[in-house]
Parts: sequence; structure tokens; C-alpha cells
Amino acid sequence: MGLDQYAEARKGEPTINEEGEKEWVDSYELAYWRKHPNLQGMMEGKWDGEGEFNCVDVELDLEDIEELEEAVNGADLPETGGFFFGEDSSEYYKEQDLQFCADARKALEDGYTVVYSSWW
Repeated sequence: MGLDQYAEARKGEPTINEEGEKEWVDSYELAYWRKHPNLQGMMEGKWDGEGEFNCVDVELDLEDIEELEEAVNGADLPETGGFFFGEDSSEYYKEQDLQFCADARKALEDGYTVVYSSWW
């Protein structure tokens, strides 16, 4: 068990599959992280819901992506911990985070919605 994190680009309206879950016909994975707790902390700060931040979709706009890029470049992601989250891996994921920012910008330019989600 542990923290699994995903970013996806989605376009259009979802359909409901046989399990009752939403699916997008036009979507693709932008990034996957395993135990990147400080990224989780930043994304939780973008969430406006209540309760446990687990299996929640958070839509990211260009301002969010720019804020993430600035935090990654400045080694300024918020220190975050959790039982399943692992140790700080910000330096390990730095290049991948920056690539995600570039890919997310492109997806937004192409009319996609960028979504972050996690499961632990």
C-alpha cells in the first residue's frame, strides 16, 4: 500500500461504465507518481472539498500549473506527511514534475481539462 498519484488530460463529457464509474472517450495520462507526499500536499491545498483527500479529482488550470512549476524550481513544495505517503521525494521527482508542467500546459492549450487524483 502507499500513495499513488495520477494526472490526466480529459476532453468532452464522461460516460458511465458498467461499474458506475465515469470514463472519458478522449483522455490520456499525463503523469504517474508513487509516494510524492509534498506534491500531494500542494494538490490538497487546491481542493475545496471536505473530508479525506483520497480518490478525489482536482482540476488544474494554467495558474495552478505555473504555481507548481515555481514551487518545484524553488524546492518549495509544502512539507507533507501521511502514514502511506513515504519520505520526501521532491528532488527525485523534480524533472518529472517539470515535464508534467510542460505537458499539462500543452494539454490545456489543446482544450483538455487537466485533473490530478490520488489513492492511498
